[in-house]
Order: sequence, then C-alpha cells, then structure tokens
Amino acid sequence: MVKLLIGHKGSGKTKTMIDMANDSLNKVDGSVVFINKNHRLMYELKYRIRVVCMEDFEHITNTDEYIGFIYGIISQDHDIEIIFIDSILRHADVKISDLEEFLERLDNISERYELDFVVSISADREELGDYINNYKVLNAAE
Repeated sequence: MVKLLIGHKGSGKTKTMIDMANDSLNKVDGSVVFINKNHRLMYELKYRIRVVCMEDFEHITNTDEYIGFIYGIISQDHDIEIIFIDSILRHADVKISDLEEFLERLDNISERYELDFVVSISADREELGDYINNYKVLNAAE
C-alpha cells in the first residue's frame, strides 16, 4: 500500500514521517527504510532504521533510475516492511507531472513485494490530480 503525506513546505510532514518511522519499529518484525534528500535527519531516526541519503547517489536523475534504485534496496533486504520517502519532489528531479506514474509504480512494487510505502509530497492537494484519490492520505494538511 502507498500512503501519502501531502502539504506545502513547512507543514510538518517530515516531523510526522520521522515519528511514524520511529513508531513503526514497535509494529513490524522486518526492516524499515527511510529515504531522505540529505544526512540532516539521520540522528533523529532510531538506529535500527536504515537511512538512505539521496545526495550520496547524485547520478539518479529520473524516475526510472529512482525506481531501479528502490528495486536495488529491496533486493538487498527481503525483510523490508516499510519504506518512507521524504519530500519526493526534492529527489532525482521528480516533478509533479511525474507523480501519477511514479506512485502507480510504487503501488505495483508494494503489491508484488508485500511492503508499504509512505511518501511525503510538498504540494497542496489542488496541485495534484484526481489520481491522488487512489492512495490513503495520512494527514489533514491536504
């Protein structure tokens, strides 16, 4: 399942996502992965969460490469239960126009490998299309 946190910059999505990731360790038996733009949040997350900083992978420049990168993460650890992706629009030149296909691909990965994604999007709901209704929105700042 793909779940979303939607809202403009500064609306508390990252803090919410950090809390969700830390809390998820009490609810899952498998692994938790947190993908972030940089190393800034590394020390706010519990040590058992695998933190991936995209600035270390600067040559991932589009959604196809990003999806391939996610497959690589999954292939390394078959016990992943949740992948958090913070501020997707700041990764790999992902644009709002790319989101519909990107989220659909994440949803397919989620079903195939039986894991969840939580993705934060720095945009107002009005900027996103009707496709957003296919996903569970976790916050009221939509």
